[in-house]
Amino acid sequence: MYAIVDIETTGGNASSGGITEVAIVLHNGLEVEGKFETLINPEQHIPAYITALTGISNYMLADAPTFPEVADRIFRLLQGRVFVAHNVNFDFSFLHHHLQMNGYQWQAKKLCTVRYARKVVPGLPSYSLGNLCRSVGIDISNRHRAGGDAMATVELFEHLLANDPEQKHLQHFLKGKTPDTYLPMHVPAEQLHQLPFCPGVYYFKDQQGKVVYVGKAKNLKYRVRSHFANNSGSKRKQDFIRLIHNIEYKACLTEMHALVLEELEIKRIWPLYNRSQKRPVQLYGLYALHDQRGFMRLAVEKRKKNLPAIASFHRSEEGYMLGRKLMQQFDINEQLLFVTGQVQEPAEHYEQHNGKMEAAIDFLQEQLPTCVMYEWGETEKGEPATVLYSIEKGLFTGWATIPQHVVPIDRTAFNWHVCSDNEYIRAMLFRFADAQPQQCVLNC
Repeated sequence: MYAIVDIETTGGNASSGGITEVAIVLHNGLEVEGKFETLINPEQHIPAYITALTGISNYMLADAPTFPEVADRIFRLLQGRVFVAHNVNFDFSFLHHHLQMNGYQWQAKKLCTVRYARKVVPGLPSYSLGNLCRSVGIDISNRHRAGGDAMATVELFEHLLANDPEQKHLQHFLKGKTPDTYLPMHVPAEQLHQLPFCPGVYYFKDQQGKVVYVGKAKNLKYRVRSHFANNSGSKRKQDFIRLIHNIEYKACLTEMHALVLEELEIKRIWPLYNRSQKRPVQLYGLYALHDQRGFMRLAVEKRKKNLPAIASFHRSEEGYMLGRKLMQQFDINEQLLFVTGQVQEPAEHYEQHNGKMEAAIDFLQEQLPTCVMYEWGETEKGEPATVLYSIEKGLFTGWATIPQHVVPIDRTAFNWHVCSDNEYIRAMLFRFADAQPQQCVLNC
């Protein structure tokens, strides 16, 4: 009925690490029915720190069977049984990956003794195998070897069964793919249960409380659950999962509200695992400056953090094209248009030239919209509310939420979350305005 398992490995992820030892104890819920234990030659080097931890060396494994040689026996022992382990996803991911690589399609219900113990013996300071066994009076012999840890897990499993009235907690874990089954071992299941079914932004935190990932969701509960439902064996995924100790969230009114907040939070926190959003977007700006003779000139340069640009572009060529259009429209001397132009004898006085330049810049800025966009949504409690987004002279400047469904008329009536302009958010809001012009109030 149960296969209680422990493995030793060459490293921390299934896709690149090898198995060096496996122990499988067959249990019927009352007593041990059988046991299988073997060293395995991983056909790769064992790091020194693994040898120091387990005592398993390259020399010890030189004549041990390889995994393909024992795969069939392991598969037959596990097939049709509940897979039980301490931090079950680690052992399961290794065996699932290695069996799959050898042509065996194996799936099983999983039972994690870490999560089972949290239910049956709550409030302990640590649920690592060694500390947990010490807390409940179980002696471990041959620690950090598969056989010793597997037998300790057997005793722990029997202790938990004996202290689980009517086995209600056990049945909860075995009734199907409950969230408890695939959550990271350190994350309290209550944190997933408390997530609402509304849009929002969620935060994964490590043991020190540092945010390591920020994500957005149309449905917070479903999205967070999806991170853990796919038990990928990749090193990055396994490292990521082990790092998570806590989940927090902020509810939003709409999916776009969540997208805006996610972008702002990533730029504020710069979490370790938000690699794609952390890549800098190269933007160019159109700037006005005066040369030594007092002539106003234009420059197209990489965007400057503390200097507002007249206009922004993804490519420098777009800035030069815009400058030439202004030159033709306002009859500006081409040699005096950009700072790169050279002129020995200006054909006009700098005041006359600068008047044309100022008129061109004023015209350009008049074309930039000032507006408030709005969406109607619902709060976490299902109450109607409105989220507002502010654009001033073409730049995103902040957002606000207000109770009830209203149409904004006066932006000064709202308490804004003031933000620096963000190219991604601005582009998203302009697309929204194009698709929903009735939800954009100009000159508000």
